[in-house]
Amino acid sequence: MNVYDFDGTIYNGDSTVDFFLYALGRKPALIRYVPKQLWGFALYGAKRIGKTELKEYFFCFLSGINAVELAELFWDQNQDRIYRWYLRQRQPDDIIISASAEFLLAPICQRLGIRRLIASKVNPKTGAFSGENCRGGEKVRRLKDEYQITHIHGFYSDSRSDLPLASIAHRAYLVEKGRLREWKPQE
Repeated sequence: MNVYDFDGTIYNGDSTVDFFLYALGRKPALIRYVPKQLWGFALYGAKRIGKTELKEYFFCFLSGINAVELAELFWDQNQDRIYRWYLRQRQPDDIIISASAEFLLAPICQRLGIRRLIASKVNPKTGAFSGENCRGGEKVRRLKDEYQITHIHGFYSDSRSDLPLASIAHRAYLVEKGRLREWKPQE
């Protein structure tokens, strides 16, 4: 069984940012949420809020759209941004684990036949999180809680912040612009 990060790993880009830009292109009035988003970035930069709170500020635009419906349309146009290397090696027991919102990744996982997704639980109507942003050590905790998995065969990520998952993998790979290289967790 292999575990994959999503953004920058099997998807060429950052799906959260791309989804916001897609939504903004379809509904330009969403620009009204940018000041609140910028305020969140300022608070985060000043270390007054954490990553989860920052992402709640960012997701404030969800109150202005039907995010579940728009996510389907987004993937109609962006499904081809899934890296071919992943499409060639995917398996039915793959697990995707990502800091991106579950409502956003669920449609593409379904299209790809991926039955197991662990992602940040974000209310698609409000942008509020239930629980922590799914990144770093939180990914390992969620993997253990949801699937009772403490060791994985292969792990793929574009980010060294995923070291906790790489450390429990038999083999780990860093993905850089769609290219794989072996990752020794002690690097």
